[in-house]
Amino acid sequence: MDRDSGSGFFAGLIMGALVGVVVGFLYAPQEGRETRRLVKEKAGLVKERASKVASRVRDVVQDRMEKEEE
Repeated sequence: MDRDSGSGFFAGLIMGALVGVVVGFLYAPQEGRETRRLVKEKAGLVKERASKVASRVRDVVQDRMEKEEE
């Protein structure tokens, strides 16, 4: 199994989520000010979730690497 395939998957997942959020807001029937506020709020949530996912991926990769060294 290729070690980079997991990180590529998660990068694609995060990018897909960001694109989906942006497209959703562009078609939302709200004022510009409200839309910008929502985009800022959702971007913060996505950033937070991405950070958590990256941390989990790092932990899993580190554990697997340690097991392979044994």
